[in-house]
Amino acid sequence: MSLKSSIPALLCLFLWTACDEKMPSGPSVPLAQQFTLAPGESTAIQDASVRVQFVRVSADSRCPADALCIQGGDALVHIAVRGGGEQEYELHTGDSARAAVQHGALRIALIGLQPYPFSSRTIQPDEYRATLVVSN
Repeated sequence: MSLKSSIPALLCLFLWTACDEKMPSGPSVPLAQQFTLAPGESTAIQDASVRVQFVRVSADSRCPADALCIQGGDALVHIAVRGGGEQEYELHTGDSARAAVQHGALRIALIGLQPYPFSSRTIQPDEYRATLVVSN
C-alpha cells in the first residue's frame, strides 16, 4: 500500500474518531467554571466524567428589551447530559427554582441566555448561546 493510497483511509479514520461523542478529546472545562455553548455544541466537564450539550431553546417568551411588560417572561433551554446516565433536562430563565437541575452528585445551572429579545427582531434558533455552570 503506497502512501498516496493510505491518505484517504487515514483521513476517514481521523474524521470518524473526531465526531465520536464518547471520545475524551475535545473541549472541556473545569468544575464550577462558566461556559457558553451554541445549539448542538457540547463540552466535557473535567473531573466529572460528564458531557453537557446545549440542545435547543423550545420557547422564548422573555419580555423584549425595548418593551414594557408586566411579567419578565421565560425561555426554555434544553440540555442533554451524558455520563452517569444519559438525561435531557429543561432549564428556565424566568424561574430561579427551575434554572438548575441535579444530575447525580452534580448541579447544572443555567446562568444566562443570549441574545436578549427585541420586539423588532426574531431570534433564529442557531443564534442562541446558553451560559451554564456545573458544580458539585
